[in-house]
Order: sequence, then structure tokens, then C-alpha cells
Amino acid sequence: MAKLLDMLFGCWHKNFSFPITSKRGQRRSAAASVTGTYVVCLDCGKEFAYDWQEMKVIDAHPARARKAMAAKASESSAA
Repeated sequence: MAKLLDMLFGCWHKNFSFPITSKRGQRRSAAASVTGTYVVCLDCGKEFAYDWQEMKVIDAHPARARKAMAAKASESSAA
């Protein structure tokens, strides 16, 4: 039930922690596995991948975030 509500509504809060970067060899959460950096919602505790270059939170769903990052990388290498 919680996954269904999260899929429909997600986290709408805007209070995030400062970006946290995982160290090498450290276990990474799903959010940190995308870019190595993540932020945490201070209201509900949900983790989100964070892009230091764009300085913004990336999509909450790791699979979509990885696809977006791959598309962005291919655009920058083609240019």
C-alpha cells in the first residue's frame, strides 16, 4: 500500500539535508548508487539522488534517474 501511495504522490516536501557523498567502499543506498551523492527529506526521511553539476535533486526513482543521467552523458559527449 505504501509503495502505491509513493508511486502516486511521492514526497512533496522541500526541506532537504545538505548533499551527502558516499565514500569509496561504503555501502550505498539506492539513491546514492545513481551519482554517489544524495540528499534526505527532513520531513519524511526519503532519500533522493543529487547531481552536483546541476545542483539539483534528480528523479526519486533510481531506474529513471540512471536513464536520465545516461542520456545527459551521451548528449555532452556528442557535443
